[in-house]
Amino acid sequence: MKVADVFHFRNAEIKALHLTWIAFFITFYVWFNMAPLASSMLKSVDWLTADDLRLFAICNVALTIPARIIVGMALDRFGPRRVFSVLMVLMAIPALVFAFGNTMTQLLVSRLVLSSIGASFVVGIHMTAMWFKPKDIGFAEGFYAGWGNFGSAAAAISLPTIALHMYGGEDGWRWAIAQSAIVMAAYGVYYWFAITDGPAGTVHRKPRKAVALEVSSWGDMVKLILWTIPLVGVLGILVWRIQNMGYLSATGAAICYAVIFAIVCYQIIQILRVNVPILKKGVPEDDKYPFNSVAALNSTYFANFGAELAVVSMLPMFFEETWSLSATAAGLIAASFAFVNLVARPMGGLVSDRMGNRRFVMLSYMLGISVGFALMGLMNSNWPLIIAVGITVFTSFFVQGAEGATFGIIPSIKRRLTGQISGMAGAYGNMGAVVYLTIFTSVTPTQFFYIIAAGAFISWVLCIMWLKEPESGFADEYQVSSVDLQIEEEERRRQAVATTS
Repeated sequence: MKVADVFHFRNAEIKALHLTWIAFFITFYVWFNMAPLASSMLKSVDWLTADDLRLFAICNVALTIPARIIVGMALDRFGPRRVFSVLMVLMAIPALVFAFGNTMTQLLVSRLVLSSIGASFVVGIHMTAMWFKPKDIGFAEGFYAGWGNFGSAAAAISLPTIALHMYGGEDGWRWAIAQSAIVMAAYGVYYWFAITDGPAGTVHRKPRKAVALEVSSWGDMVKLILWTIPLVGVLGILVWRIQNMGYLSATGAAICYAVIFAIVCYQIIQILRVNVPILKKGVPEDDKYPFNSVAALNSTYFANFGAELAVVSMLPMFFEETWSLSATAAGLIAASFAFVNLVARPMGGLVSDRMGNRRFVMLSYMLGISVGFALMGLMNSNWPLIIAVGITVFTSFFVQGAEGATFGIIPSIKRRLTGQISGMAGAYGNMGAVVYLTIFTSVTPTQFFYIIAAGAFISWVLCIMWLKEPESGFADEYQVSSVDLQIEEEERRRQAVATTS
């Protein structure tokens, strides 16, 4: 696939790519529609405080982690077209409640529910993988994610103008948020009728059980449990932060911790229920896949996407305080980190497609991240500003490229499990953001840059040990196992029986 191919709008797969990144763009636009309007909200609602908005910011990412896991399971069962459409329509409801909420409870709960919209990322990853062949998937996934992620920047740029000049008045921010929610719901309905799950005649291969990821050995099952526990357990950090901010009593926190513990136990039980019968029966050789590769990619997305979300939250203040810049100038310089996403992420996927070795590309990007953040840790006010900006862009290039390279590999690991594997890696990205942002509250910016550089280096080491080159990474078609064909035959028989009865 060439870059120029994205302008061939009449090609079915290119049309699907554009329809899907637009859906992703809209969901991220809605997801991040609060921060640009924060000052307007404070002026409009007299009982709202800056601490309340900080709490909402935490709630805004709280349920994204479990939502990405659950949506990943739903993808393998219902397909990305249905899941994406339903997600956009349903999430418009909490967005509207937040827009017109008049109590603290309404705003808090609606923002908490709306955080589930962050799962939209893994839906589009799955849809793109169904339309593009393994040899082209890197660039396609990178293009989808790069332009979709731009939705958050577009919200920051356009929403204040819409609120002030299109609607105006004290409630302008409410109508601006409501407008984005209505557009999202309308596009969700359109998406249902405008696209299919892959080209006509494509077989949507699904796992037998969608409640937990299938593995290939007893050892892999233990590893899956160990990698699942932190995903839910990290919500305990959020509970701790909310309690420390005084919004949750000790009793309420204890209840939350008990619920988190119960969910972890439930997830472990589901993993055992799905995999013990499969492993007792024996997994055919052609159906086995390396879970170590999944674990390695979980770590890369923790280290690259987690670092990106954390860094964009602190970078403006870092430039403002270190070089005594105005808030506007610091914001514009810091925005360079996000804008690189438009080019670097598709570039990461394209390089992954062209190099003929996706593992080598992944390793190169992760090492580049480690070096980049280490250099940022050395920056201080004695450095020329232009050099500091150059290093920031250099680091961002590797961060975004690594994100594209991560999802250039995932669809080739195990075709029928793409949704669940994408969901798990995506959830680890959000988990990285929660962990890094929590660490940032107790260290200096210099120490923070060294810590995320160390995180990227650890992921690089894990990739050296665990990540394997996908067998069908550059093939014309994804690898189909005997179990895939057996499931397909069982589904065909089930549909035949349903038709005749």
